[in-house]
Amino acid sequence: MNKKKLSTTQNEELLKVLKTRFEKNMSRHKGLDWEKIQAKLEKNPEKIWSLHQMEETDGEPDVVSYDKKTDEYFFFDCSPESPKRRSLCYDYPAWEARKANKPENNVIDKASEMGIELLTEEQYRQLQELGKFDLKTSSWIKTPAAIRELGGAVFCDRRYNTVFTYHNGADSYYAARGFRGCLKV
Repeated sequence: MNKKKLSTTQNEELLKVLKTRFEKNMSRHKGLDWEKIQAKLEKNPEKIWSLHQMEETDGEPDVVSYDKKTDEYFFFDCSPESPKRRSLCYDYPAWEARKANKPENNVIDKASEMGIELLTEEQYRQLQELGKFDLKTSSWIKTPAAIRELGGAVFCDRRYNTVFTYHNGADSYYAARGFRGCLKV
């Protein structure tokens, strides 16, 4: 079996889960049609594989927007708390620089393996307009190059009914910090 393709059964089961979540959370994607989204997914099995990776790590991916210019649907991790991809430093250079207590992996490589991208700060704030996320956890987001070059990385969470953006050393990692992904289809 192709590494980035699901079996027919897995594919059907995932599409059912995604359709149910889509129908249950219509406020996230007003005016969008599941049949069009599913047809686009079925033409891109590698995207279904990536959605499966998001689902397997409890990301609860759902459609949050559509870009008419690029004809792309955007799926974000919509789990209440940061998905079960935690205790990861920001990127490979940060991971490599750790001399002791290295985490298992880093978020940039993990996202790449999954075929997704980290949310940008703008996307994270867009997600927070759809509900209340990361009330107990936090999520690494795509860090601007100028910050990363100085050794830092950026993460966000929601506390006191406010979305906060923070910084940390890129080599840090915490059990309550993961990352949220974006998949464009």
